[in-house]
Amino acid sequence: MSRVGRKPVSLPAGVSVKVAGGRVLVSGPKGELSLEVNPALTVALDEETRLLRVERSSDQKFQRAIHGTTRSLIANMVIGVTDGYQKVLEVHGVGYRARVEEGELVLQVGYSHPVHLPVPGGLEVTAEQIRRAGEGRGGSAVIQVITVSGIDKQLVGEFAAEVRRVKKPEPYLGKGIRYQGEQIRRKLGKSFVSTG
Repeated sequence: MSRVGRKPVSLPAGVSVKVAGGRVLVSGPKGELSLEVNPALTVALDEETRLLRVERSSDQKFQRAIHGTTRSLIANMVIGVTDGYQKVLEVHGVGYRARVEEGELVLQVGYSHPVHLPVPGGLEVTAEQIRRAGEGRGGSAVIQVITVSGIDKQLVGEFAAEVRRVKKPEPYLGKGIRYQGEQIRRKLGKSFVSTG
């Protein structure tokens, strides 16, 4: 049996769950999310203990495969409607800029034109400049920070990945868009040695 699938999902205060017709609807302080559950699985809610269990009808390979996944998706929905999700990206490079205007994220990252990315509904995107000490020649550097937040974990991660894909960090100078805390493997440039 799936170790993840058999763990119950505990519901914190302020979160309500409705299970009807193969659909699970989770609502909380930040909003509501729904998930279509495969007919091979059943979702049972215990009102007294406030625990949600995902059960499968047989041990077929397909049912074993989706058992833990479905349980994880429901657990992510519960976290999303209570705390929400957030991804932070950093834009490194001289003259690189990011701004949000009229529902679009506008990136100027070394191309001859700005890149416009429409912000999907349900997401909140902010772009700001921060000064970080200890980087650059003058002891500090200005870095653009893009914050993507929302209640749907998949949507937050997908849009953050789309933003990073616009200009992936290059290995020589580290210029580009990266996740906060992401380590970039740096390469040395060409070095010329005199044979004289």
